[in-house]
Amino acid sequence: MSDSVAVVWDDALLGYTMGGDHPLHPVRLDLTMRLADGLGVLSTPRVEVVRPQPAGEDLLTLVHDADFLEAVRRAPTDPDERYGLGTTDNPVFEGMYEAAALIAGGSVQAAELVHTGRAQHAVNIAGGLHHAMRDRASGFCVFNDAAIAIAWLLGQGYERIAYVDLDVHHGDGVQAAFYDDPRVLTVSIHQTPLTLWPGTGYPEETGDPDKALGSAVNIAVPNGTDDSSWLRAFHAVVPGVLRAFAPQILVTQCGCDAHHEDPLADLALTVDGQRASYRAVHDLAHELCDGRWIALGGGGYGLVRCVPRAWTHLLAEAAGERLDPVTAIPQSWRDDVVARGLRARPPTHMTEGGYTGFSAWDPFTESRVDRAIARSRKASYPLFGLDPDDPRD
Repeated sequence: MSDSVAVVWDDALLGYTMGGDHPLHPVRLDLTMRLADGLGVLSTPRVEVVRPQPAGEDLLTLVHDADFLEAVRRAPTDPDERYGLGTTDNPVFEGMYEAAALIAGGSVQAAELVHTGRAQHAVNIAGGLHHAMRDRASGFCVFNDAAIAIAWLLGQGYERIAYVDLDVHHGDGVQAAFYDDPRVLTVSIHQTPLTLWPGTGYPEETGDPDKALGSAVNIAVPNGTDDSSWLRAFHAVVPGVLRAFAPQILVTQCGCDAHHEDPLADLALTVDGQRASYRAVHDLAHELCDGRWIALGGGGYGLVRCVPRAWTHLLAEAAGERLDPVTAIPQSWRDDVVARGLRARPPTHMTEGGYTGFSAWDPFTESRVDRAIARSRKASYPLFGLDPDDPRD
Protein backbone atom coordinates (compact mmCIF):
# COMPACT_ATOMS: atom_id res chain seq x y z
CA MET A 1 0.00 0.00 0.00
CA SER A 2 1.31 3.42 -0.91
CA ASP A 3 1.64 6.14 1.70
CA SER A 4 1.76 9.77 0.55
CA VAL A 5 2.17 10.31 -3.20
CA ALA A 6 3.31 13.47 -4.98
CA VAL A 7 2.39 14.14 -8.60
CA VAL A 8 4.51 16.86 -10.15
CA TRP A 9 2.34 18.77 -12.57
CA ASP A 10 1.55 22.15 -14.02
CA ASP A 11 0.17 23.06 -17.44
CA ALA A 12 3.45 24.92 -18.02
CA LEU A 13 5.03 21.50 -18.64
CA LEU A 14 3.10 21.43 -21.92
CA GLY A 15 5.54 24.09 -23.14
CA TYR A 16 8.08 21.42 -24.08
CA THR A 17 6.83 21.15 -27.64
CA MET A 18 8.89 20.54 -30.73
CA GLY A 19 6.07 21.60 -33.01
CA GLY A 20 4.20 20.33 -36.03
CA ASP A 21 3.91 16.58 -36.32
CA HIS A 22 6.87 15.85 -34.05
CA PRO A 23 6.17 12.55 -32.26
CA LEU A 24 6.83 13.96 -28.78
CA HIS A 25 3.64 16.01 -28.72
CA PRO A 26 2.60 17.47 -25.36
CA VAL A 27 -1.04 16.58 -25.99
CA ARG A 28 -0.17 13.12 -24.64
CA LEU A 29 0.56 14.68 -21.24
CA ASP A 30 -2.56 16.83 -21.26
CA LEU A 31 -4.78 13.88 -22.16
CA THR A 32 -3.14 11.77 -19.46
CA MET A 33 -3.79 14.27 -16.70
CA ARG A 34 -7.35 14.84 -17.91
CA LEU A 35 -8.03 11.11 -17.95
CA ALA A 36 -6.49 10.59 -14.51
CA ASP A 37 -8.54 13.46 -13.17
CA GLY A 38 -11.71 12.19 -14.84
CA LEU A 39 -11.27 8.78 -13.21
CA GLY A 40 -10.64 10.25 -9.77
CA VAL A 41 -7.03 9.15 -9.57
CA LEU A 42 -5.77 12.59 -8.53
CA SER A 43 -8.45 13.16 -5.89
CA THR A 44 -7.54 10.31 -3.56
CA PRO A 45 -6.46 11.49 -0.07
CA ARG A 46 -2.88 10.26 -0.48
CA VAL A 47 -2.19 12.30 -3.64
CA GLU A 48 -0.71 15.80 -3.58
CA VAL A 49 -0.23 17.67 -6.86
CA VAL A 50 2.96 19.74 -6.68
CA ARG A 51 3.91 22.55 -9.07
CA PRO A 52 7.39 22.16 -10.55
CA GLN A 53 10.10 24.79 -10.29
CA PRO A 54 12.76 25.16 -13.00
CA ALA A 55 16.20 23.73 -12.38
CA GLY A 56 18.96 26.30 -12.09
CA GLU A 57 22.44 25.98 -13.52
CA ASP A 58 23.68 24.45 -10.28
CA LEU A 59 21.43 21.45 -10.91
CA LEU A 60 21.77 21.26 -14.69
CA THR A 61 25.57 21.26 -14.50
CA LEU A 62 25.51 18.21 -12.26
CA VAL A 63 25.15 16.34 -15.56
CA HIS A 64 25.55 18.81 -18.44
CA ASP A 65 28.45 20.97 -19.61
CA ALA A 66 28.09 24.73 -19.20
CA ASP A 67 28.85 25.19 -22.93
CA PHE A 68 25.89 22.98 -23.78
CA LEU A 69 23.58 25.00 -21.55
CA GLU A 70 24.63 28.16 -23.38
CA ALA A 71 24.01 26.46 -26.74
CA VAL A 72 20.48 25.57 -25.62
CA ARG A 73 19.86 29.19 -24.62
CA ARG A 74 20.98 30.38 -28.05
CA ALA A 75 19.22 27.65 -29.97
CA PRO A 76 15.95 29.43 -30.92
CA THR A 77 17.93 32.01 -32.91
CA ASP A 78 21.21 30.19 -33.51
CA PRO A 79 20.80 26.39 -33.44
CA ASP A 80 24.08 24.51 -33.37
CA GLU A 81 23.96 20.94 -34.63
CA ARG A 82 27.25 20.19 -32.88
CA TYR A 83 25.13 20.11 -29.74
CA GLY A 84 22.35 18.07 -31.34
CA LEU A 85 20.15 21.15 -31.71
CA GLY A 86 18.20 22.03 -34.82
CA THR A 87 18.09 18.46 -36.10
CA THR A 88 15.07 16.48 -37.24
CA ASP A 89 14.94 14.71 -33.89
CA ASN A 90 15.57 17.84 -31.87
CA PRO A 91 14.09 20.87 -33.61
CA VAL A 92 14.43 24.09 -31.67
CA PHE A 93 11.54 26.14 -30.33
CA GLU A 94 11.03 29.37 -28.41
CA GLY A 95 11.50 28.85 -24.70
CA MET A 96 13.36 25.56 -25.18
CA TYR A 97 15.80 26.20 -22.34
CA GLU A 98 13.07 27.22 -19.92
CA ALA A 99 10.79 24.30 -20.84
CA ALA A 100 13.55 21.72 -20.49
CA ALA A 101 14.75 23.25 -17.22
CA LEU A 102 11.20 23.06 -15.83
CA ILE A 103 11.00 19.33 -16.57
CA ALA A 104 14.41 18.77 -14.99
CA GLY A 105 13.42 20.81 -11.96
CA GLY A 106 10.25 18.77 -11.64
CA SER A 107 12.18 15.52 -11.53
CA VAL A 108 14.57 16.89 -8.92
CA GLN A 109 11.56 18.02 -6.88
CA ALA A 110 10.17 14.50 -7.13
CA ALA A 111 13.48 13.17 -5.82
CA GLU A 112 13.56 15.74 -3.03
CA LEU A 113 9.99 14.96 -1.93
CA VAL A 114 10.84 11.28 -1.60
CA HIS A 115 14.22 11.95 0.01
CA THR A 116 12.75 14.20 2.70
CA GLY A 117 9.87 11.82 3.38
CA ARG A 118 7.18 14.27 2.35
CA ALA A 119 6.13 11.63 -0.18
CA GLN A 120 6.79 7.91 -0.35
CA HIS A 121 6.35 7.95 -4.13
CA ALA A 122 6.63 10.84 -6.56
CA VAL A 123 5.67 10.90 -10.25
CA ASN A 124 6.68 13.30 -13.02
CA ILE A 125 5.12 12.07 -16.26
CA ALA A 126 6.77 14.93 -18.18
CA GLY A 127 10.18 13.61 -17.19
CA GLY A 128 12.16 10.60 -18.31
CA LEU A 129 14.10 12.38 -21.08
CA HIS A 130 16.76 9.70 -20.89
CA HIS A 131 18.68 10.17 -24.14
CA ALA A 132 20.23 13.60 -23.49
CA MET A 133 24.00 13.44 -23.13
CA ARG A 134 26.39 15.62 -21.18
CA ASP A 135 27.20 17.79 -24.19
CA ARG A 136 24.30 17.34 -26.60
CA ALA A 137 20.58 16.88 -27.06
CA SER A 138 19.54 13.52 -28.40
CA GLY A 139 16.40 11.55 -29.19
CA PHE A 140 13.89 14.34 -28.43
CA CYS A 141 15.65 15.01 -25.10
CA VAL A 142 17.37 18.30 -24.25
CA PHE A 143 18.22 17.94 -20.54
CA ASN A 144 18.49 14.52 -18.94
CA ASP A 145 16.17 15.06 -16.00
CA ALA A 146 16.51 11.46 -14.81
CA ALA A 147 20.29 11.71 -14.58
CA ILE A 148 20.08 15.13 -12.94
CA ALA A 149 17.69 13.82 -10.27
CA ILE A 150 19.99 10.85 -9.61
CA ALA A 151 23.04 13.14 -9.40
CA TRP A 152 21.15 15.31 -6.90
CA LEU A 153 20.35 12.24 -4.80
CA LEU A 154 24.03 11.26 -4.81
CA GLY A 155 24.74 14.70 -3.39
CA GLN A 156 22.42 13.90 -0.50
CA GLY A 157 24.60 10.96 0.47
CA TYR A 158 22.93 7.97 -1.18
CA GLU A 159 25.34 5.14 -1.84
CA ARG A 160 23.09 2.75 -3.82
CA ILE A 161 20.58 4.18 -6.29
CA ALA A 162 18.84 1.87 -8.76
CA TYR A 163 17.50 3.19 -12.06
CA VAL A 164 15.18 0.92 -14.05
CA ASP A 165 14.27 1.94 -17.60
CA LEU A 166 11.13 0.38 -19.15
CA ASP A 167 11.21 2.43 -22.38
CA VAL A 168 11.38 0.55 -25.68
CA HIS A 169 14.59 2.47 -26.44
CA HIS A 170 17.79 1.89 -24.49
CA GLY A 171 18.33 4.36 -21.63
CA ASP A 172 21.66 5.38 -23.10
CA GLY A 173 22.00 8.85 -21.62
CA VAL A 174 21.48 7.74 -18.03
CA GLN A 175 23.76 4.74 -18.50
CA ALA A 176 26.46 7.00 -19.95
CA ALA A 177 26.17 9.45 -17.06
CA PHE A 178 26.86 6.78 -14.43
CA TYR A 179 28.77 4.10 -16.33
CA ASP A 180 31.81 4.61 -14.09
CA ASP A 181 29.93 5.17 -10.82
CA PRO A 182 29.37 2.05 -8.69
CA ARG A 183 26.80 3.90 -6.57
CA VAL A 184 24.28 3.85 -9.42
CA LEU A 185 22.90 0.70 -11.02
CA THR A 186 21.23 1.32 -14.38
CA VAL A 187 18.95 -1.42 -15.68
CA SER A 188 17.31 -1.09 -19.11
CA ILE A 189 14.89 -3.49 -20.81
CA HIS A 190 14.37 -2.50 -24.43
CA GLN A 191 14.03 -3.63 -28.03
CA THR A 192 17.23 -5.10 -29.40
CA PRO A 193 19.70 -2.46 -30.62
CA LEU A 194 20.08 -4.51 -33.79
CA THR A 195 16.75 -3.10 -34.97
CA LEU A 196 16.16 0.10 -33.02
CA TRP A 197 17.81 3.43 -32.31
CA PRO A 198 20.05 4.35 -30.50
CA GLY A 199 21.88 1.09 -31.31
CA THR A 200 23.22 0.62 -27.79
CA GLY A 201 22.15 -1.46 -24.83
CA TYR A 202 23.74 -4.81 -25.57
CA PRO A 203 23.90 -7.16 -22.57
CA GLU A 204 27.69 -6.98 -22.60
CA GLU A 205 27.53 -3.29 -21.64
CA THR A 206 27.99 -3.87 -17.91
CA GLY A 207 29.75 -0.78 -16.59
CA ASP A 208 33.26 0.63 -16.66
CA PRO A 209 35.58 -2.38 -16.25
CA ASP A 210 38.04 -0.43 -14.11
CA LYS A 211 35.71 1.63 -11.94
CA ALA A 212 32.20 0.18 -11.89
CA LEU A 213 31.90 -3.25 -13.43
CA GLY A 214 28.35 -4.44 -12.85
CA SER A 215 26.86 -0.94 -12.70
CA ALA A 216 24.86 -1.46 -15.92
CA VAL A 217 22.47 -4.27 -16.84
CA ASN A 218 20.78 -4.52 -20.23
CA ILE A 219 18.02 -6.82 -21.46
CA ALA A 220 17.58 -6.54 -25.23
CA VAL A 221 14.36 -8.29 -26.27
CA PRO A 222 13.55 -9.20 -29.88
CA ASN A 223 11.04 -7.51 -32.18
CA GLY A 224 7.48 -8.62 -31.57
CA THR A 225 7.89 -9.38 -27.87
CA ASP A 226 4.43 -9.38 -26.28
CA ASP A 227 3.15 -8.88 -22.74
CA SER A 228 3.87 -12.36 -21.40
CA SER A 229 7.32 -12.62 -22.96
CA TRP A 230 8.32 -9.11 -21.87
CA LEU A 231 7.22 -9.82 -18.30
CA ARG A 232 9.05 -13.16 -18.38
CA ALA A 233 12.25 -11.32 -19.38
CA PHE A 234 11.77 -8.59 -16.79
CA HIS A 235 11.20 -11.00 -13.92
CA ALA A 236 14.05 -13.26 -15.04
CA VAL A 237 16.64 -10.51 -14.67
CA VAL A 238 15.54 -7.31 -12.94
CA PRO A 239 14.46 -8.48 -9.46
CA GLY A 240 17.58 -10.61 -9.11
CA VAL A 241 20.07 -7.84 -9.79
CA LEU A 242 18.10 -5.31 -7.73
CA ARG A 243 17.98 -7.61 -4.72
CA ALA A 244 21.71 -8.22 -5.00
CA PHE A 245 22.42 -4.49 -5.30
CA ALA A 246 20.07 -3.62 -2.38
CA PRO A 247 19.19 -0.06 -3.46
CA GLN A 248 18.23 2.63 -0.99
CA ILE A 249 15.95 4.36 -3.49
CA LEU A 250 14.44 3.43 -6.86
CA VAL A 251 14.09 5.68 -9.92
CA THR A 252 12.13 4.33 -12.88
CA GLN A 253 11.68 5.61 -16.41
CA CYS A 254 8.24 4.42 -17.47
CA GLY A 255 8.23 5.07 -21.20
CA CYS A 256 5.28 3.29 -22.80
CA ASP A 257 6.51 3.09 -26.40
CA ALA A 258 6.79 -0.70 -26.21
CA HIS A 259 3.07 -0.59 -27.07
CA HIS A 260 1.97 -2.63 -30.09
CA GLU A 261 0.58 0.46 -31.86
CA ASP A 262 3.60 2.70 -31.25
CA PRO A 263 4.79 4.16 -34.56
CA LEU A 264 8.48 4.27 -33.66
CA ALA A 265 9.20 0.74 -32.43
CA ASP A 266 8.32 -2.91 -32.92
CA LEU A 267 7.36 -4.52 -29.65
CA ALA A 268 3.84 -5.78 -28.95
CA LEU A 269 2.84 -4.87 -25.41
CA THR A 270 -0.69 -3.78 -24.53
CA VAL A 271 -1.63 -1.24 -21.89
CA ASP A 272 -2.32 -4.29 -19.72
CA GLY A 273 1.29 -5.40 -19.97
CA GLN A 274 2.45 -1.88 -19.21
CA ARG A 275 0.16 -1.75 -16.19
CA ALA A 276 1.75 -5.00 -14.99
CA SER A 277 5.24 -3.52 -15.43
CA TYR A 278 4.37 -0.57 -13.20
CA ARG A 279 3.03 -2.91 -10.55
CA ALA A 280 6.27 -4.89 -10.71
CA VAL A 281 8.54 -1.89 -10.08
CA HIS A 282 6.16 -0.58 -7.41
CA ASP A 283 6.35 -3.90 -5.59
CA LEU A 284 10.16 -3.87 -5.81
CA ALA A 285 10.27 -0.36 -4.34
CA HIS A 286 8.35 -1.57 -1.31
CA GLU A 287 10.36 -4.77 -1.01
CA LEU A 288 13.79 -3.17 -1.30
CA CYS A 289 13.60 0.58 -0.63
CA ASP A 290 10.92 1.06 2.05
CA GLY A 291 8.73 2.30 -0.79
CA ARG A 292 11.04 5.13 -1.89
CA TRP A 293 10.10 5.38 -5.57
CA ILE A 294 10.49 8.15 -8.14
CA ALA A 295 8.58 7.41 -11.36
CA LEU A 296 9.23 9.39 -14.53
CA GLY A 297 7.53 9.34 -17.91
CA GLY A 298 9.52 8.97 -21.12
CA GLY A 299 8.70 7.81 -24.63
CA GLY A 300 5.30 6.88 -25.93
CA TYR A 301 3.89 8.12 -29.21
CA GLY A 302 0.42 6.63 -29.25
CA LEU A 303 -0.91 10.01 -28.21
CA VAL A 304 -4.53 8.95 -27.68
CA ARG A 305 -4.81 5.18 -27.39
CA CYS A 306 -1.66 4.35 -25.43
CA VAL A 307 -0.03 7.09 -23.36
CA PRO A 308 -3.08 8.43 -21.50
CA ARG A 309 -4.21 4.97 -20.46
CA ALA A 310 -0.75 3.65 -19.61
CA TRP A 311 0.26 6.62 -17.48
CA THR A 312 -3.13 6.91 -15.81
CA HIS A 313 -2.50 3.32 -14.71
CA LEU A 314 0.96 4.44 -13.54
CA LEU A 315 -0.51 7.27 -11.48
CA ALA A 316 -3.16 4.96 -10.03
CA GLU A 317 -0.54 2.34 -9.21
CA ALA A 318 1.63 4.90 -7.41
CA ALA A 319 -1.41 6.18 -5.52
CA GLY A 320 -2.23 2.69 -4.29
CA GLU A 321 -5.62 2.86 -5.99
CA ARG A 322 -5.27 0.45 -8.91
CA LEU A 323 -7.91 0.86 -11.59
CA ASP A 324 -9.92 -2.16 -12.62
CA PRO A 325 -8.80 -2.84 -16.21
CA VAL A 326 -12.42 -2.91 -17.39
CA THR A 327 -13.02 0.62 -16.11
CA ALA A 328 -14.89 2.64 -18.71
CA ILE A 329 -13.28 5.81 -19.99
CA PRO A 330 -15.48 8.88 -19.38
CA GLN A 331 -17.46 9.98 -22.40
CA SER A 332 -16.40 13.57 -21.73
CA TRP A 333 -12.75 12.58 -22.24
CA ARG A 334 -13.56 10.78 -25.46
CA ASP A 335 -15.56 13.76 -26.71
CA ASP A 336 -12.59 16.01 -25.95
CA VAL A 337 -10.33 13.82 -28.11
CA VAL A 338 -12.78 14.13 -31.00
CA ALA A 339 -13.19 17.88 -30.50
CA ARG A 340 -9.42 18.35 -30.73
CA GLY A 341 -9.44 16.79 -34.17
CA LEU A 342 -7.05 14.02 -33.20
CA ARG A 343 -7.04 11.26 -35.79
CA ALA A 344 -6.91 8.25 -33.47
CA ARG A 345 -10.14 6.60 -32.38
CA PRO A 346 -10.53 7.19 -28.63
CA PRO A 347 -10.53 4.02 -26.53
CA THR A 348 -13.57 3.05 -24.49
CA HIS A 349 -11.97 1.16 -21.59
CA MET A 350 -8.74 1.05 -19.59
CA THR A 351 -7.84 -2.40 -20.93
CA GLU A 352 -6.97 -3.95 -24.27
CA GLY A 353 -7.61 -7.45 -23.00
CA GLY A 354 -3.92 -8.26 -22.90
CA TYR A 355 -2.79 -11.47 -21.20
CA THR A 356 -0.25 -10.69 -18.48
CA GLY A 357 0.34 -14.15 -17.11
CA PHE A 358 3.79 -15.58 -17.76
CA SER A 359 5.85 -18.62 -16.90
CA ALA A 360 8.99 -18.16 -14.84
CA TRP A 361 12.24 -18.44 -16.78
CA ASP A 362 14.18 -21.67 -16.78
CA PRO A 363 17.44 -22.47 -18.57
CA PHE A 364 15.93 -25.28 -20.60
CA THR A 365 13.36 -23.35 -22.65
CA GLU A 366 14.51 -22.15 -26.03
CA SER A 367 12.86 -19.15 -27.67
CA ARG A 368 14.07 -15.79 -28.95
CA VAL A 369 13.13 -14.14 -25.66
CA ASP A 370 14.75 -16.93 -23.65
CA ARG A 371 17.96 -16.49 -25.60
CA ALA A 372 17.87 -12.77 -24.77
CA ILE A 373 17.31 -13.58 -21.11
CA ALA A 374 20.17 -16.07 -21.03
CA ARG A 375 22.52 -13.61 -22.68
CA SER A 376 21.71 -10.88 -20.12
CA ARG A 377 22.05 -13.24 -17.18
CA LYS A 378 25.34 -14.61 -18.50
CA ALA A 379 26.76 -11.09 -18.91
CA SER A 380 25.52 -9.59 -15.63
CA TYR A 381 24.63 -12.18 -13.03
CA PRO A 382 28.18 -13.31 -12.13
CA LEU A 383 29.06 -9.68 -11.40
CA PHE A 384 26.48 -9.77 -8.58
CA GLY A 385 27.58 -13.15 -7.27
CA LEU A 386 24.55 -14.81 -8.86
CA ASP A 387 24.36 -18.00 -10.89
CA PRO A 388 23.15 -17.21 -14.44
CA ASP A 389 21.82 -20.74 -14.88
CA ASP A 390 19.93 -21.02 -11.58
CA PRO A 391 16.33 -19.81 -11.91
CA ARG A 392 16.18 -19.32 -8.14
CA ASP A 393 18.63 -16.39 -8.46
